[in-house]
Amino acid sequence: MATATRRTTAAADWRALGTSVRLVTTDPALLDSCNLLLARHLAEVDAACSRFRQDSELVALDQAQGRPVRVSPLLSEALAVALRAAAATDGAVDPTVGSAIGALGYDRDFRLVQEDGRPIRLTVRPVPGWRAVTLDRANDTVTVPAGVRLDLGATAKAWAADKAAALLAEAAGCGVLVSLGGDTAVAGEPPVGGWRIRVQDATGPVDETPAPGTYATVSIRSGGLATSGTTARRWRRGAHDLHHIVDPYTGLPAQTPWRTVSVAAATCADANAAGTAALVKGGGAQRWLARLGLPARLVANDGTVVTTPGWPTSDPAWSGPEAAA
Repeated sequence: MATATRRTTAAADWRALGTSVRLVTTDPALLDSCNLLLARHLAEVDAACSRFRQDSELVALDQAQGRPVRVSPLLSEALAVALRAAAATDGAVDPTVGSAIGALGYDRDFRLVQEDGRPIRLTVRPVPGWRAVTLDRANDTVTVPAGVRLDLGATAKAWAADKAAALLAEAAGCGVLVSLGGDTAVAGEPPVGGWRIRVQDATGPVDETPAPGTYATVSIRSGGLATSGTTARRWRRGAHDLHHIVDPYTGLPAQTPWRTVSVAAATCADANAAGTAALVKGGGAQRWLARLGLPARLVANDGTVVTTPGWPTSDPAWSGPEAAA
């Protein structure tokens, strides 16, 4: 999430898609109309991409038994983003993790997952793999092998933020920031000095500053910034302490030296996919991100912070409004 500097802005905060939503506009008079458009957009995304709604298009694919299915242009686009992320990350981010993450107990809204402590048996089982999915964008049809369940958690939220920011900026003609659970996209003319974003290692309210050393305030003018981590969505099942970043090569929570990875990129979807992939890639993540030319901030499990070339300069002296990512 973020706000601006040296120019009047207005912000709205609420919840959708099972996460926090923050909208900021550089024209306060347009906030309410933009918020209505955002709510409509997120409702459409939820109906297309949710794996927790039995009436969603994504869940309907589970019943297709390997037959080609005609989907909405919105779901077709979301699937294309997910498959592109899988290709770009060498399969470290894979939409065919649906069954694996369900087997870990994350098969409903996260607040309900936390209340269920029943034991489970962990079994190493690689996911089917993104190449098993066939998407025909020209005809908006998708073929998913029988028994394969898709999960767009690593891409859909960030993609929805990108799409919403572009849509609202064009409609309103002002600068817009959209943050969905910290996945932040900006579009239109930014405030003077850019959009200030507080990158932090722990999820928390925007108006509560974390302890020193666990956050950095940076500025971006375009594109997106996202933080992926293993600390925010954790739960216990029996004796196992679990998190939602699944390693496609094992089907289990990724064993990683990093607790969070924040990435700035041309789009929020690219940033989030790269951050998630970095957690899966583990010790080689910093080199991988640097080789791709992606500015990033990686925080190790012991709190050590490393960055890649191009990471925005931290601004600890900033005393105006900001938001968390």
